[in-house]
Amino acid sequence: MARGKQTFSKSEREKKKKKEQKAKEEKREDRKANNKKGRSFEEMFAYVDEYGRLSSTPPDPTKRIEFKAEDVEVSTTRQVETEDEDGVHSGIVSFFNEAKGYGFIKETGSQESYFVHITAVEQVPREGDKVTFKVEKNERGLAAVEVKAG
Repeated sequence: MARGKQTFSKSEREKKKKKEQKAKEEKREDRKANNKKGRSFEEMFAYVDEYGRLSSTPPDPTKRIEFKAEDVEVSTTRQVETEDEDGVHSGIVSFFNEAKGYGFIKETGSQESYFVHITAVEQVPREGDKVTFKVEKNERGLAAVEVKAG
């Protein structure tokens, strides 16, 4: 019987295969050596420092800062009530598209922006016009209604 020839590409593939097997075996041995099973409960704790980073050491109790929960603001601006009697607000038309029939009014006091539809307007406003309006909650949020030039 004839014996198969050992070509260069065959030997390279075999070398590559042995190298991959060796790397796989090293990873397996590393996982066994660094096994985290059987550790104590205290060793599994992770702490967060004052900058939000994880650390293995507990925080220093002398650096503890006391604060009231009411003082914490979470991603909402505090709305200042600047409405007159009867809930009438005043503001300036920041944008109004007559063709599409909607726009926005920026309130004078709080700089809050309100949506306004053409059906809620007595006279079609232009950008920069001073107006008075009432605020009403609809399915999409707060909107200006009963908008009057003034």
